[in-house]
Amino acid sequence: MEIIRATQLAEQAGAYYVRIQAMARKHHIPLSTEFDSHDTPETKYIVAVDDYLPVATCRLYALDSDRIMLGRIVVLPEYRHQGLGTLVVQEAEKWALELGFHTAVLESRDNKTGFYEALGYTADHSKKIIGETFICYRMEKKLG
Repeated sequence: MEIIRATQLAEQAGAYYVRIQAMARKHHIPLSTEFDSHDTPETKYIVAVDDYLPVATCRLYALDSDRIMLGRIVVLPEYRHQGLGTLVVQEAEKWALELGFHTAVLESRDNKTGFYEALGYTADHSKKIIGETFICYRMEKKLG
């Protein structure tokens, strides 16, 4: 298993593949919703690769000069519970620090907040986000 910073188009396509397979397809999310205005040429992606197959991903983009958003953190169903979610988040945090960010922000599905709390994130339960598909909470973590 290799965790990579997807800087090449083919690697970024791997991130998209995981999102389509594990989210759009499973939850019937239209591609126009899954791929939004935050998927730009400046967006950073982490991809976990098993041999040649992309199996997990995380998206990163700046919110401001201090905070970075981690999102679209997805692991293919058959690869879950193997620590890959933790690995892609940790690599995203490391990259964010190298880029000069001091706080990581994410929006966790309500049933996944415990996973992120175990990684050091704190939920703001006053910031409940009711989306078309999921109920989420904003979470933050100081990096470094």
